[in-house]
Amino acid sequence: MEFTVAQVAAMLGGEVKGDGSAKIKMLSKIQDAKPGQIAFLSNPKYEQYIYTTQASAVIVKKDFVARKEVTSTLILVDDPYSSFTALLEEYHKLISFQKSGIEQPSFIGDNSTTGKNIYRGAFSYIGTNVKIGDNVKIHPQAFVGDDVQIGNNTIIHPGVKIYSGTRIGNNCVIHSGTVIGSDGFGFAPQEDGSYKTIPQLGNVIIEDNVTVGGNTVIDCATMFGDATIIREGVKLDNLIQIAHNVEVGKHTVIAAQTGISGSTKIGENCLLAGQVGIAGHLVIANNTSLGAQAGVSKSIKEEGQKLIGYPVFDIKEYFKSYAVFKKLPDLNYRLRELESKVLKHNNAHSSVD
Repeated sequence: MEFTVAQVAAMLGGEVKGDGSAKIKMLSKIQDAKPGQIAFLSNPKYEQYIYTTQASAVIVKKDFVARKEVTSTLILVDDPYSSFTALLEEYHKLISFQKSGIEQPSFIGDNSTTGKNIYRGAFSYIGTNVKIGDNVKIHPQAFVGDDVQIGNNTIIHPGVKIYSGTRIGNNCVIHSGTVIGSDGFGFAPQEDGSYKTIPQLGNVIIEDNVTVGGNTVIDCATMFGDATIIREGVKLDNLIQIAHNVEVGKHTVIAAQTGISGSTKIGENCLLAGQVGIAGHLVIANNTSLGAQAGVSKSIKEEGQKLIGYPVFDIKEYFKSYAVFKKLPDLNYRLRELESKVLKHNNAHSSVD
C-alpha cells in the first residue's frame, strides 16, 4: 500500500508544506521514522526529533514554527494527534479488511445467512439461524453459536467463542480468546453443603462500535429475555470479567484485569483503570473515574467523581491520606520517643514526691 503525501493530507483535511508527491508506505514514531514513513508531532517534548527524523512526512499543528531546518514534508492540521489516530484507523482497516472469501474447511449451519464481502477463515464454525452482515471477518477457529446476529463491518479474531443468542452490532472488534455469552456464576447452596447450578438462560447484547480485548469474558444474563448489555462505543481491554446482567454505559473505557459483579450498572463515559473490582447490584454514575485497584462496595450516585482506594474515596483526599501514610513509621518512632520522655519525666517527679 502506497500513498502520496498529498493524498494523505486530503484525507486528513490538512495542508501540505513541501513535496506533496513524496511516497508514504508506513506509519512510525517520529524518533524512529525512515524514508517512506509518516510520523506526527504533538507533544512539544518531541520537537527535537523533527529536525533529525528521516520521515518523508510529519503531521504537525497548523501554527507550528520551526526553529531549525526541517527536511521532511509537513502536513499542517488542527490536531496532529487526532489526525494521526485517524490515519492509524484507516491503515488498520486496509489491513483488517484485505481478506475475503471462504477458506476450507469451515462450517455454516442451516438457515444461516451472510452479507456481502464476507470472510470465513479455516476451521471457523457458524451455527444454525445465524445472521451475519456485510464486510464481516470471521477469522480461523472462531466459534459462532446458534441464533447469533453480527452487524456490518465487524471483525471476529481467531479463537473467539460466541455463545448462542448473542447480538453484536456494527463496526465491532472482538479480539482473540474472548468468550461472549458463557454462563454467569450462579450456584444455589444446598443443605448438604453442595451447590446446585442455576441455569443461565439470557443472552449478551453488544451495541455498535464496541472493542473487546483478548481473553475477556462477558457472561450471559440469568433469566430468559434479559441481557448483559455493552452499550455503543464501549472499549474493553484484555482480561476483563463482566458478570451476568451487567450493563456498561455508552463510551465507557475499562482497563485490564477489572472485574464487575452481577447486575451492576456502569454509567456512560466512565473510566475504570486496571484491576478495579466492583461488587454486585450496584449503580455507578455517569462520568465516574476509578483509579487502579479501586474497590467499589457501594453505589456511586454523584456524577463526575474521581475515586481510588479500597473502599473508594475522593482521589485528592486519597493522596493527602497517602502522604500521611508514608510518614507513619517516622511518626511512630517520634511518638515512642515522646512517650519515653513523658514516662521518664513522670517517674522523676514520682521519685521527688
